[in-house]
Amino acid sequence: MLQAEHLWTPHEWQRDAAVGQGTDTLRARFALPGMPNLHSHAFQRAMAGLAERRGPGDDSFWTWRETMYASASRIGPDQLQAIAAQLYVEMLKAGYTHVCEFHYLHNAPDGKPYADPAAMSRAIIAAAREAGIGLTLLPVLYMTGGFDGRALSDRQKRFGLSVDAYLELVESLGAHESERVRVGVALHSLRAVPETAMREVLAAASAFSPLPSERRGAPRRMRVRPGRGSMPIHIHIAEQIGEVQDCLGMRGARPVQWLFDHADVDGRWCLVHATHLDDAELRAIAASGAVAGLCPTTEANLGDGLFPLANYLDARGTLGIGSDSHISVSPVEELRWLEYGQRLVTRHRNIASRTPDASVGEALWGAALQGGHRAAGIAEDDVRADFIVLDDASPLLAARDERSVIDVFLFAGNAPLVRDVMAGGEWMVRDFRHRDEARIAARYRETVEALAAG
Repeated sequence: MLQAEHLWTPHEWQRDAAVGQGTDTLRARFALPGMPNLHSHAFQRAMAGLAERRGPGDDSFWTWRETMYASASRIGPDQLQAIAAQLYVEMLKAGYTHVCEFHYLHNAPDGKPYADPAAMSRAIIAAAREAGIGLTLLPVLYMTGGFDGRALSDRQKRFGLSVDAYLELVESLGAHESERVRVGVALHSLRAVPETAMREVLAAASAFSPLPSERRGAPRRMRVRPGRGSMPIHIHIAEQIGEVQDCLGMRGARPVQWLFDHADVDGRWCLVHATHLDDAELRAIAASGAVAGLCPTTEANLGDGLFPLANYLDARGTLGIGSDSHISVSPVEELRWLEYGQRLVTRHRNIASRTPDASVGEALWGAALQGGHRAAGIAEDDVRADFIVLDDASPLLAARDERSVIDVFLFAGNAPLVRDVMAGGEWMVRDFRHRDEARIAARYRETVEALAAG
């Protein structure tokens, strides 16, 4: 149980609040709801920092991708579980209590299916359970190597599935759903999913049912438990200028424009990155209720560009944050750089707070909390027992009260301030230590050392 002198909610600070159950009671001065991480590629944590040497020409997302392919080619189910479990421990310690795993590492390194086609997906589920983080697993459909429909390259073949194999995978994963594990669907990108395949997957997701279809020829239905909110749908979109240009050339429209013209985009959707938008596309996303999935540290690392935050917030758009490639694993840094990027472009301060005297920190944490829950498929009325406790012994919080504490948390230095973390009603982190940190870290070290040795 958590007893907080000051417990923040997106609407107000509550005084002397008690949440959770059990006899293991922790008393705290300041507590906040834990943050959902709406976009993760867990396997990429093992390569963080290894793509920072300049190539022979101008480096970009496309040159970074070659390093990513090489790293992915050596990872199997056991390695993936070890990497993901370590990552999820890091997430919890940083203040993330739920993660949306955008998972496309389906097949063996040679591109052939494992004997168990869900082996890699089950490794992600096992890792989340080890660490104790909530999980929305998003198996990814990845079919083509570009807008022109070219076949997947040899290094992409382990990502590829047919529509039937993909839907069978999603349906099989429904058996793993629980209070802490949810399943959604993901389209890698418009360049990787043909229109006909997109339509079939969206029809299946819209018709999800607790029972599978029995009539041959009937629309396929996902075997997903009811009552867990709508099935989330995620997609990478408009991340790179090159993607926008290719979409215009091959499909005659910008990516977000094309998507809205060909799909019923609504609050189930998370449009990851959505960096390069025109005004009409921005207004369409905001009006639809879809979540803009922003990953500022990865977008900066890859040189993607900056999302038009102020205009989007003024249009009442919904957003959330993700750590994506895990070059950083910190909601503080994601939100800080979401704000700082805007300050650098506009040469003004306090961009995310759109009304006088509003706290930038509270505006950012509240917006990302709302959008993260929506992207994870967590219904608004679903009671969550995910909280973080700030270290009230830190000098950074000296002489600070509830009016300033979230701003200090996000903008006043890099000392870790997340002391304790409750996820799913259980204390996963106490006094800055995860309850299974040593074992998980030791296995991770062995795993990456073996991968590096070849």
